[in-house]
Amino acid sequence: MPMALWKRYTTPASVDEALALLAEAPGASRLIAGGTDLLLDLEQGRLAAVDTLIDVTEIPELRAVRDDGERIFIGAAVTHAEIASSALLRAAAHCLTEASELIGGPQVRNVATIGGNVAHALPAADGAIALLALEAEALLAGAFGRRWAPLEHLFESPGVPAFRRGSELIVGFRFVPARPPTHTAFRRIMRPQGLAIAILNMAAWVRWGLAGRIEDVRLSLGPAGPCPKRARATEAVLRGMAIEPDEIAKAARVLEDEVQLRTSPHRATEDYRRHLLGVLLRRVLQATSPIPADHESLAA
Repeated sequence: MPMALWKRYTTPASVDEALALLAEAPGASRLIAGGTDLLLDLEQGRLAAVDTLIDVTEIPELRAVRDDGERIFIGAAVTHAEIASSALLRAAAHCLTEASELIGGPQVRNVATIGGNVAHALPAADGAIALLALEAEALLAGAFGRRWAPLEHLFESPGVPAFRRGSELIVGFRFVPARPPTHTAFRRIMRPQGLAIAILNMAAWVRWGLAGRIEDVRLSLGPAGPCPKRARATEAVLRGMAIEPDEIAKAARVLEDEVQLRTSPHRATEDYRRHLLGVLLRRVLQATSPIPADHESLAA
């Protein structure tokens, strides 16, 4: 008989109960929600069998989506399908709903969660890239209590989060909603065969000023380094720009210098990804613009 991948499967009803189970498990334990990555890691031997799986999908706090008037909160166990169908999030965090719509197929989106997308710390994680553009913070809970941390601080290296996965859990995320004249968008390029991981993805948060110029901007993308990346040097160049071909080309050159691209044997070469940077930058900025493109080249 094949070896069991876990011995116990538990379903705590609160964050405190989940943390207690993490602390008290007699052997290795892991948190699970959708399990779309974790179960594959266990089945394919990338992760050793564990003693206890702790299912956090029954914790009400982790299933919440709410607007307190200043910030939006999304629980870590909210699924991508729920995010994609949320009228609140479509209006106030459009880049996140667009990203969630592109993750996996319908079956995956129905179970995969935004917390799992972030906790796996992959450099091209669509949900994490969108949350970066929203300048989200994550609420972490552990034996120390609770703390808010900028999302950028949660990533250490590919597949390795900076928080203590064996003793902390992500409760949820908060961010200021994007309201006009601020708009957000997410775009990605992937292989036509349907491989779920993007060749390149990008999210933008843009506040528009007079005469169609960018007053403020946040730009995030992946895989453009070992972790999901904020492109701050490119943001600085974009401020004050209009979406014109020569200005986009100037910003794209800065972006090329700012990122770390590599060749992936199953997705794309470094040169191809570099070629796509300007294309994707133009597309995502145009998608945030309240003014239709005047140039045929921009609309393509």
